[in-house]
Amino acid sequence: MSNYFRAIRVTFKHRLMIVAALFCALMVSILWSVNIGVMVYPIVEICLKKETFSTWIEKTTRQADETIREVDATIAAFDAKIAEKPDDVASLKSQRGWAEYNNGWAKYKQGWMLWLKPSVIRFTPSTPFRTMVFLLAIAFTGTLLKIFFLIAHGILSAMIAQYGAMEIREEFFRKALKFEANHFNREGVADTMSRFTNDMNTLTGGLMLIYGKVVREPLKMIGCLAGAAWVSWQLLLLTLLVAPLAAVSIRWLAKSIKRVVRRALEEMSVMYARLEETFRSIRIVKAFTREPFERAKFRKTNRAYCQKAIKIAKYESLANPLTELFGILMISIAVIAGSYLVMEDRTTLLGIPMSSAPFDFGMLILFFMFLIGAADPARRLSDIFTSFQGAAAAADRVYDMIDRDVPIRDPATPKPFPRHSRSIRFENICFEYTPSRPILKDVSLEIRFGECIAILGASGCGKSTLMNLLPRFADPNSGRVLVDDVSIADVRMLDLRRQIGLVTQEPFLFNDTVMNNILYGSQSGTRDEAIDAARKAFAHDFIVNELSQGYETIVGPGGGLLSGGQRQRIALARAMIRDPSIFLLDEATSQIDLNSEKMIHDALETFKKGRTTILVTHRLSAVGLADRIVVMEEGKIAAVGKHAELLESCSFYAKLYQD
Repeated sequence: MSNYFRAIRVTFKHRLMIVAALFCALMVSILWSVNIGVMVYPIVEICLKKETFSTWIEKTTRQADETIREVDATIAAFDAKIAEKPDDVASLKSQRGWAEYNNGWAKYKQGWMLWLKPSVIRFTPSTPFRTMVFLLAIAFTGTLLKIFFLIAHGILSAMIAQYGAMEIREEFFRKALKFEANHFNREGVADTMSRFTNDMNTLTGGLMLIYGKVVREPLKMIGCLAGAAWVSWQLLLLTLLVAPLAAVSIRWLAKSIKRVVRRALEEMSVMYARLEETFRSIRIVKAFTREPFERAKFRKTNRAYCQKAIKIAKYESLANPLTELFGILMISIAVIAGSYLVMEDRTTLLGIPMSSAPFDFGMLILFFMFLIGAADPARRLSDIFTSFQGAAAAADRVYDMIDRDVPIRDPATPKPFPRHSRSIRFENICFEYTPSRPILKDVSLEIRFGECIAILGASGCGKSTLMNLLPRFADPNSGRVLVDDVSIADVRMLDLRRQIGLVTQEPFLFNDTVMNNILYGSQSGTRDEAIDAARKAFAHDFIVNELSQGYETIVGPGGGLLSGGQRQRIALARAMIRDPSIFLLDEATSQIDLNSEKMIHDALETFKKGRTTILVTHRLSAVGLADRIVVMEEGKIAAVGKHAELLESCSFYAKLYQD
């Protein structure tokens, strides 16, 4: 539950709303118990006996006088016995103490009656029927007020929960953006999305319950129990003897529900992963007619989740019956004990004093009604039991993500990082994603400022991994990367990445306009600068002539409404508007047509001047742009040189060229 309490603490900054919500909940609880008192005892003891408040208060005052006289006589008798029987003084003093307690309670009651008497005579009706109407009017007014505070409490609790959830979502998203680039490739997007959506919705519902029913219903219960204690706190304690057993049963149920809900949320994450994988690869699924296979995989996941949901329902089905069982047991004890006291005209039960004066029928009915009034909030709490435990499990999953360690961090005291102007060095770089499977093996390479380097090699040789170390998408296991003799681990990632322009093999465009996708590369970029970047990337002509809305055309999710070549040139413009000192292209022309590839090469021929450019490719058509070529083989640098030199000195490169 610690993570759930962390989520609750997030809401504490909205103190004014919390205070207002608590006040509304308190008013609901007071009006709930007061309405019970107004509707039961006065009707039973006053209206149904054809009395008015005036006659009732006079009768009650006389009864208090009689009780005081009787108790005074009893105390005097005890004093005489104590004087006569010094051997039994302890027992007699105990009985005398109880008599004094009864005397004090009777005087207290008499004092209240005398204080209320003038107002009661002046302001209450003078006939039994009008008294009944008066009571019903008070009850109706109290109900209207209760409804008003109930509505206000519901709105306030929802606002507190939603504001708190909003801040937790922002914290979650902020943390997710800090994860290294390979985090989502390694663990998938579906699990994070499930935590961000399904789990956050469950947690939000739990926060709403905390400030809603979890606050309001116990207050209503406390109000009714206080009313029952006012009637007879001794009888109430007897009734609550089963409470410890109820608490143990509910605690066991809470642990069981939280455990199974957490497993259900994990299964929901797996279902998200199935859906994401299938829908992203829908062309492959259809092309290879694998719909039955995908249905079978989804059916297996769906059934696993269904089994967890059924198990939740089984535990949930126990909550109401357990609450009802213990409620009936408590009321049964109260009925048996109370009925005995009234029917036998007793004030003690099994020798234990239960009241200062014999119960009347009205007080017993009022006691029962207060217990029933307390049982209703208990039933409502049992209804939200599963939701409460589900929110606790969801909080664990949400904060598990928020609390995860981020392996790539800014240094505590970052060094200044002026614009790159001298060199980039990879020194003795070793890297592996998983232990015992090295990707890079003791790689060393120096690149002079302004130089264009092409890194070639077969798939899986580590060329893309080497380039990903430069913007710190990953950190090497050993070795270091230096820019102008400064280790990139010693500078802020923001300062480093502001100098880098990146174009990837599969350029991703946001579901926005062409203009906004280009401006994404520069926070301070202008429309004119975006158009100039598009011209440099040879994208301006097709944007203006082929797209229906020109630069205001929506490109669709991932840029899916554009061709591959169009997407790649817009991505190139997005990198160019950044005016980077380091330009990285990872297989940027591997999946486009020859015409688009030629345009991109022409754009790069001009743009690479005055900046360091690294091309990762397996296509020899790109080497014409390079000043030097780096050939990689099995995680190592096999050769470095110009095209003609490598044809003679590197058999691996010569084979690539011939193929």
